[in-house]
Amino acid sequence: MSQSPQQPEQLTVPVPGGELAVLRWPATVPGTPTVVAVHGITANGLAWFEVARRLAGRATLLAPDLRGRGASRALGGPYGLTRHADDVAALITTLGLGPTVVVGHSMGAWITALTAVRHPGLVSRVVLVDGAITFPLPEGLREEDVLAAVLGPALARLSMTFPDRAAYRAFWRQHPAFNADWSDDIDAYTQRDLIGTEPELRSSCVLEAVQTDGAQVLLDEDAATAVHRLPCPGELLWAERGLLDEPQALYDDKRIATAGLDRARVVAELVPDTNHYSILWGPAGAEAVVRRLLGSGPAAG
Repeated sequence: MSQSPQQPEQLTVPVPGGELAVLRWPATVPGTPTVVAVHGITANGLAWFEVARRLAGRATLLAPDLRGRGASRALGGPYGLTRHADDVAALITTLGLGPTVVVGHSMGAWITALTAVRHPGLVSRVVLVDGAITFPLPEGLREEDVLAAVLGPALARLSMTFPDRAAYRAFWRQHPAFNADWSDDIDAYTQRDLIGTEPELRSSCVLEAVQTDGAQVLLDEDAATAVHRLPCPGELLWAERGLLDEPQALYDDKRIATAGLDRARVVAELVPDTNHYSILWGPAGAEAVVRRLLGSGPAAG
């Protein structure tokens, strides 16, 4: 099992309606860059634990819990990807970071691209991890059905309660994309999501937030076009396998070409031996993300 990263600091920044919770892994050398990391639709800031560990103090990593998730659960609506992008911009502005690198995973990649488009003076470069490219819905399907099919257990748990923390751990260990890589760090990340008291523990994710944000990932034109309108350099990393560790990944060269991504402007690389989640915390995935964040070469050779 890999060594755990140092425990992140926790801070808050003011945003409309309240305060946004942020995890901070500080750099160990003065003058190193700051990276803002945006998590996925039902995740929380601790999803970036392995990226933080592999950065090894070479950058400060700031990972907010998005509005309606984790320690930002009490931060109410309106939700939506534009709202999250403006929250990320508020974080950058409040902390005086200046133009900074922003990285986003899954839904966080759409938010990252929107942040750059809406606030170009605050973002120097974006790294998009298995997200940000939108495809048309298959004809006759509703967005809620597509979300349920794509997210699977990650979405289903939002309507569930759990008698204790061990039951929540057992739930996640059955997830095909989690079980093979299970570690104390993944356990800490999933446990951070729990709120309530036994025997009625539940996910911190606000269902309205997930439904609103998910529909926009699938249907919102501004979100869909953001990756094609980036005002700064962009890089896309995509996983070899899908959200349930299935062979059918979200992206491949053909789908990216069909989407019309200008790969002269947005460098796109496959990260082998990863699924939608292990691209963040597996060795191949996290190392690829870190190389991109530090500007030290392609994700895969």
